[in-house]
Amino acid sequence: MTPDTVSQVYIAEALNIPVELVDPPRWPQWLPGVSGHVVPLGPPSPVTALREALRTTMNRSRRTFLTAVSGSALITLADAWADADAWAAVGEPENSTTAVGEELVVLLEQTGASLTAQATEQRQHTAPLIDALLTTVTNMIEGGRYTQPVRVRLHALAARLSQTVGWHRFDLGLHAEASQYWIAGLHSAHTSDDRDMGAALLGDLAYQASWRHDPRTAASILERALAGTRHPTARSLLNLRLARAMAAQGERGATLRALSAAEQLLNAPSADPAPAWCSWMSPADLAVDSGQALLDLGDTRHAHQLIREGQQMLPASRDKTRGIFLTYEAQSYLDLKEPERAAATALEALAVAQRIGAPRCATLVQELMPAFAAYPHVRGVGELLDRATT
Repeated sequence: MTPDTVSQVYIAEALNIPVELVDPPRWPQWLPGVSGHVVPLGPPSPVTALREALRTTMNRSRRTFLTAVSGSALITLADAWADADAWAAVGEPENSTTAVGEELVVLLEQTGASLTAQATEQRQHTAPLIDALLTTVTNMIEGGRYTQPVRVRLHALAARLSQTVGWHRFDLGLHAEASQYWIAGLHSAHTSDDRDMGAALLGDLAYQASWRHDPRTAASILERALAGTRHPTARSLLNLRLARAMAAQGERGATLRALSAAEQLLNAPSADPAPAWCSWMSPADLAVDSGQALLDLGDTRHAHQLIREGQQMLPASRDKTRGIFLTYEAQSYLDLKEPERAAATALEALAVAQRIGAPRCATLVQELMPAFAAYPHVRGVGELLDRATT
């Protein structure tokens, strides 16, 4: 049964959705998160987008109609972000009596930085705290009284926290939730006029599109993101992701151009430090992802060399990345028709994933199982098949 117009307005008010978005003939398509719709960029949009993201977690049964955002909607959002300037300050909420001071914001920033810096294996303890912190910051943005500098810092913090929560959801395979958090972060980053952070969140949405086998959408989003950020490290990472998206489409020339740009930019000097969201970018990441792109293009030998070199360069502290890189290495061994080495590497990747609690790494290993099924008598394959299915 379709709610009447008045009921739909009440639903919008209950969900903190601007009334102007209500379109009764299109029920329920006008709801954020349904059939690819996203909250459009605009002065009142950040809180609306944050509330939409938080609701996906508070009521997971809502996923019965919450679907992954469509590629066309994401590209439209990226276009709007690339073309729009940050808007002027919005007036304080009417009747607001809750003052938000700078000292409190500093405490929240420090708490957020400390929580997000914890190792992956601690996420079972820290993830709920980061969720709660984002809810607190959203409440302050919506109902607090603060100066313009504090407003900017609150939105910047909301963007960073939304990015982290989005990655938590992505690693758990909750893709609809992840995209809503990254979209909400994009709104807040735009409000705080942080173009680099906006590009980061678009890059995350593009990474997700590639992961979900939609490299065309990923490439389109990344092209918009690259137009909006200037730091060489940020541009290096985005070009590397662009290369992966192009390679998945078999676009050899575009892939090689993006890889060349990523390498040159990573080594480019800069007067400013790299943004925190890409400060981890290293030659190891460049080597392994370059190898994976070449693997998609069929250049197996060179790809394997790069993946192996990158794996050796990776710092021991980056266990989750190591697990992902190991699965790439296992895939390269399979392509080289070396199933025994592939099985040993995949077992190592699975052990890392299980030790640190990284379901996404385990999923990557499990996706290799059909290829291993062709080698049931090769040493290590039986053990791998057993462990990957338990």
